[in-house]
Amino acid sequence: MSNHGKIHIPKNEYLERVQRAAAILRREGLDALIVNSNEADYANARYFSGFWPLFERAGVAISAAGDAALLCGPESRHFAGDRSRLDKLFVLMEYRESADPAYPELVPDTFHDVFKAIGVTGKKLRIGVASYLDTSVITMEGIKAAFPEAEIVRADKIMVELRLIKSANEIACLREGYRIADLATQQVIKEIRPGMTELQAVGIAQRVIYENGAEYEGLPMYVFSEASTRHAISRSSYRKFEKGDIVQLNLSAKIDGYSAAIGYPIVLGKLEGKRRDVVLFGLEAHNWTEKQIRPGAAASDVAKGYYQFFKDNGYEENFVYGPMHGTGLIEVEAPWVETSSDYNFAPNMTFQVDSYISTDTFGVRWEKGIAVTETGYEVLSAPIGKLYELEF
Repeated sequence: MSNHGKIHIPKNEYLERVQRAAAILRREGLDALIVNSNEADYANARYFSGFWPLFERAGVAISAAGDAALLCGPESRHFAGDRSRLDKLFVLMEYRESADPAYPELVPDTFHDVFKAIGVTGKKLRIGVASYLDTSVITMEGIKAAFPEAEIVRADKIMVELRLIKSANEIACLREGYRIADLATQQVIKEIRPGMTELQAVGIAQRVIYENGAEYEGLPMYVFSEASTRHAISRSSYRKFEKGDIVQLNLSAKIDGYSAAIGYPIVLGKLEGKRRDVVLFGLEAHNWTEKQIRPGAAASDVAKGYYQFFKDNGYEENFVYGPMHGTGLIEVEAPWVETSSDYNFAPNMTFQVDSYISTDTFGVRWEKGIAVTETGYEVLSAPIGKLYELEF
């Protein structure tokens, strides 16, 4: 059964986010915040506006008084206007696409126009810029040229603070995404065969998620087999499955911007010996992590314990990264759970329990979504943990 469009973030929640951001700006002594996004990492602009750019970039400017505007490229005026939950919209050359068109006939808006419209005046401003890593050189040069006397402050921590604790609507979007991702996973398991390519398996999953109400993949979905399962990040290929293969599934669905993914290995036959030991150790590490999750627990302690679990079981050389990472608008978002982390878990934080182990010849990932609760955690996806050994 599909919930096409029924589960979503309501407009009032977007407007509340702007006001929460403005309160933080006042606390931090900032006059304005500019968040920037692109097609690959759209999260911060979409968080306030609901808009996800295509080809071009996008941004949102927010004043300390709580006014906001969406900034888009020259070709997105109507697209952005139709999708945005913010009333003010500006077209800036700084947000054009990477082919770098000149648009000689266009009279674009400017950052001065934007700031005037949201009530920010003066020259010696303190401007926070978030999505700093994804702010293009052109965009940053545009901000500095418009406000040469301003102090530019890296403001990523503001967005981490805002996005850290999820609302009931955000968790509902994630839960629906996991439901659809599980449907796709089960259909791939049903249809996968030796001789099929990795990309054909991805196609099965894509069909299922769109049929069941997803707006997009929650991440670029992948199905890997044998040697390519060693890739922590990669893309599926034309490789054909063979009997006996270990196949890694990581399938996902996006619901109103929220990205849910589940992942685990399956086997096209029986798995024995050392290969079986490695796969099942990955599951043990996954289950160990899950048992540590509770409000108030230090993220660094979980990461240290996870690494020690690898060492104690003789898999230190097979360790790649820590046990969990945040999830929400982007399938991998801050905060990570690492030995250097400096925060504790709190209710309504959402994470992917992401247990990856790699060898010289293959790797496996066991992954699902959880939300921290008042007393422990809730698994947002269908249960994972069964090792599927398929017969042909």
